[in-house]
Amino acid sequence: MDNFFAVNYPGPAFQLFGGTHIAAIIAIVLVNLFLIFQFKNADEKTRHNIRWTMAIILWANEIGWHVWHLATGTWTIQTMLPLHLCSVLVWTGALMLVTKNYSIYEFCYLLGISGALQAVLTPDLGIYGYPHFRFFQTFISHGLIITAAVYMTVVEGFRPTWKSLLRVAIWMNIYMVIVYFINTAIGSDYLMINAKPATASILDLLPAWPVYIIYMELMGVACFLLLYLPFIIKDWRTKSVATRDSAVRLDRLAK
Repeated sequence: MDNFFAVNYPGPAFQLFGGTHIAAIIAIVLVNLFLIFQFKNADEKTRHNIRWTMAIILWANEIGWHVWHLATGTWTIQTMLPLHLCSVLVWTGALMLVTKNYSIYEFCYLLGISGALQAVLTPDLGIYGYPHFRFFQTFISHGLIITAAVYMTVVEGFRPTWKSLLRVAIWMNIYMVIVYFINTAIGSDYLMINAKPATASILDLLPAWPVYIIYMELMGVACFLLLYLPFIIKDWRTKSVATRDSAVRLDRLAK
């Protein structure tokens, strides 16, 4: 148990796309499929309980993350303020689940899925492989951010609109400006907008600061459009069916 919470973990380091990483990804996929097929037609009381369960797990997991850093003396203002995108979405995503707030949903769907998916596929775990606390904490946190958005979409019937994309893009850029000045004031690099991270990342393939921020913006737009694509297809099909039915009715009236 001491090793489970150890700062200097003596166990196996995290291996990108190793066996335990693949297993964690599969577990997240299975949880999403289970919730979709098991509770899509559930009554409101059951769905209410599911939403609260996910919210409590999100909050408890994030609190445990902070407690671990405090207990091990690794909590710093430069790294642990809830300013990173996924940290914000843990708290607000749980709030969305218990309140069914649509405005929060827009951010959780567009930013949460794209941001947390990247963290699930390329987590920054270093020496903390399975079965360390950080391994579980990371995949529970980011996995549930994705699951919360998927659940609200498929089970609760929420969906983004074109205006959602515009609102999220505007407010995200305002937030980035605010965080930039916070970073400058306290010497941090939340959102990775003041400098590229010290550890290896996809940003290493991009030009130097501040040009890489433009590429980040473009990648964000691409992710938004990709996530909105199912609804573009759905709306097109609905419109096509409506147009066809209208044409059939007019044809019948003409006869």
